[in-house]
Amino acid sequence: MLRGEPTIAESRADQDAVRRRRPLARRRLAVRLTAGALGVMALSAGALVPPPATPGAGEQAMATWAALHFPTPPPQAPAQLAQQITDLGARFNGRAGIAVRDLQGGWTATHDGDTLYPQQSVSKLWVAISVLDAVDQGAITLNDPVTVRREDLSIFHQPIRDHVGRRGYATTVGALLESAATRSDNAANDVLMRLVGGPDQVRTVMTQKALGAISLGDEERYFQTRIAGLDWRPEFSFGRSFWQARAAIPQEIRRQALEAYLQDPADGASPEAVVAALDRLQAGDLLSPESTAHLLGLMAASQTGPMRLGGGLSEGWRLAHKTGTGQVMGARATGYNDVGLLTAPDGRAYAVAVLIADTEASIPERQALMQAVTRAVIEQHQVLSPLPADDAPFAPGALETANVGADLSLRSGFPAPSPLP
Repeated sequence: MLRGEPTIAESRADQDAVRRRRPLARRRLAVRLTAGALGVMALSAGALVPPPATPGAGEQAMATWAALHFPTPPPQAPAQLAQQITDLGARFNGRAGIAVRDLQGGWTATHDGDTLYPQQSVSKLWVAISVLDAVDQGAITLNDPVTVRREDLSIFHQPIRDHVGRRGYATTVGALLESAATRSDNAANDVLMRLVGGPDQVRTVMTQKALGAISLGDEERYFQTRIAGLDWRPEFSFGRSFWQARAAIPQEIRRQALEAYLQDPADGASPEAVVAALDRLQAGDLLSPESTAHLLGLMAASQTGPMRLGGGLSEGWRLAHKTGTGQVMGARATGYNDVGLLTAPDGRAYAVAVLIADTEASIPERQALMQAVTRAVIEQHQVLSPLPADDAPFAPGALETANVGADLSLRSGFPAPSPLP
């Protein structure tokens, strides 16, 4: 036996010890496995058993759904009126945009309502709003004195020109506003624009008041000469100087200038934006109550274009409006417009805009389109607000075409200003 090797007795003792430890290890392993299995079963059982019910839990889910607010669809225009407006615009011999907005119902019916159309003197409305906004801000008053000089004069229709002598014409901000709004006086409008800070300031006010797709050109004297392909000259304010200069331009140059304007009018506005602005004006969102009433009163006293939208009025209906008329080249007329607020005898109001960009239709045909829109609104109103049974039903009158050339045919009785001695 080598030194260090275990004896036979020692080996047997080690083997007996190993045999005794094996059952004990097996029992310990079995206990561990059993405990693990029971733990897994307990966890599984816990996952499968729902938690105790919470009183009102179902009602909470239902309340969450009930509290959801889905956007309300915009009011839809009456189908018959919407179709009439579409048909009138589509059948017209020229490019015309139409919009009618029910100020109470909130719906709008349009034909080509989101396209930009030349406004021409319709833009005097936004100048008037800028002037009255300055009044509301305390920057000016309607009684502030103004002296109009010969060099302040403009082009085309400007009634105050006849009262501007060598020493000028003494007037007020309020009188200029009245002449611009009720008689579409270009000189009065240009002077007012300068008084409030120029075209850029008017545009700033328009932006502040979020008028949407409505733009403003320059002062009338610069704006109109540019449309004709000319540069402004002071002598254009007097006599036939402008017409003579325009006639001397090669027809192709003038045509190109007119086409450029019609394609991208600096004074462009969409019919939809115009009626939305008129809605806000009526609601008092644009000016103070006093200034709102003043401007609406001036629009109601408008003396231009009586046979446009106003030619379709029925008894008891009222119109507060502003016209606009662009230049004519041959048989082609541009910017023949009327926008305003139609008010029914019961007080319901509609904002209406008819903007004719380009047409060879005659003046009676243009006026007939506008009158047809007015009558369509009145007819639809009878459906929305029928007369009492004992009242006579509404019957549209025949189309009136008298005074068809009356874009600036003024009603009598307008007081003339007094020139300085």
